Amino acid sequence: MLTHDAATKWIARWDQQQEGYLPDREERFTVLIDAVEALGRPDPLVIDLGCGPGSLSARLLARLPEATVISVDADPLLLGLGRAAYPELTFVRTDLRTSGWTRELGLERPVDAAVSTTALHWLSEPELKSMYAELATVLRPGGLLLNGDHMESDDTTPVLARLQLAVHDRRTERAFGANPPEDWRAWWEAVAADPDLADLDEERTTAGAGHHGSESRLMSQHVGALREAGFTEIGTLWQRGHNRLLCAVRG
Repeated sequence: MLTHDAATKWIARWDQQQEGYLPDREERFTVLIDAVEALGRPDPLVIDLGCGPGSLSARLLARLPEATVISVDADPLLLGLGRAAYPELTFVRTDLRTSGWTRELGLERPVDAAVSTTALHWLSEPELKSMYAELATVLRPGGLLLNGDHMESDDTTPVLARLQLAVHDRRTERAFGANPPEDWRAWWEAVAADPDLADLDEERTTAGAGHHGSESRLMSQHVGALREAGFTEIGTLWQRGHNRLLCAVRG
């Protein structure tokens, strides 16, 4: 059985491997939560899209303890870690690529903010458009979408895109030098070798929860999909290289 302590250790290890790709990950979390707090409501209703094991959700609830945070993901293993480590959070297993995913959330009022970090690039462009369109139906007017991710701009500003990547690479080199944290593949290989996670790993495999298919890596893909979905103001709140926090306001 997966214990709270074991889940907490696995999530700490998850956070470390994520920081290998995002040395400014904690700063981006902080800015994102600043934006949710700036909405001015002490008890916002927030959806965490592609929440993984709940790293962002837990930080958000720690800052805003009166908030309602609904943490959404399709991966049963990551959700299992989150449920064991953060019993105070509400986790919902649903696939953002599937029409009608919002019906699984049990919403009783319009959502104030939808947040996501390092997750939505896994959706293909058609899936991204569909997901943002459905999200717009449950966000209140003036509600926010806050998406932190690597977003490339080589299709529109190729010189800037190269400079952004260089800035990110230099920052990573300064942070870790020749000793980077374990990578994504190594973390998942370690998970597969842990007998305490065998049932969740088998469920993950059976569910086909691994990432596959084309991705939406371009800034322009996200901006275009958000405009089609009826979001009005769209811009970058924070940026370090091509690591951005994109914000969109529901019209």
